[in-house]
Amino acid sequence: MFPRLTNLGASSFGEDPELFGDTLFEVIEDAPRGHFLPFKQQAVNELRTLLAYSDVDLDRVSWAVLGMNPMADIEEPPNWGNFPSLRAFWSAVLHAFENDPEVRAGKEIDPDM
Repeated sequence: MFPRLTNLGASSFGEDPELFGDTLFEVIEDAPRGHFLPFKQQAVNELRTLLAYSDVDLDRVSWAVLGMNPMADIEEPPNWGNFPSLRAFWSAVLHAFENDPEVRAGKEIDPDM
């Protein structure tokens, strides 16, 4: 039901998310990069649908698609950061995708321009 979020769980938020940033917030900010506009738009739609779920259902889906716990207070890497709830985490991911320049423009942007 959430193929784009599952894809993020297998990459950016997978078992080694620190490969994508020094902090969890950097991983979230970088999550839209490297994806084409249709993926980003579909991710926004999936995130909006997910955030409409109850907290119980949100938790169930999150554990199925994520390869990490965004609420865990981990020691390594230092200053990694965490979220108070899964809803706060997914809201931050939605914000990152909604504010991606291509999503905002509604078209792909040539990085060389």
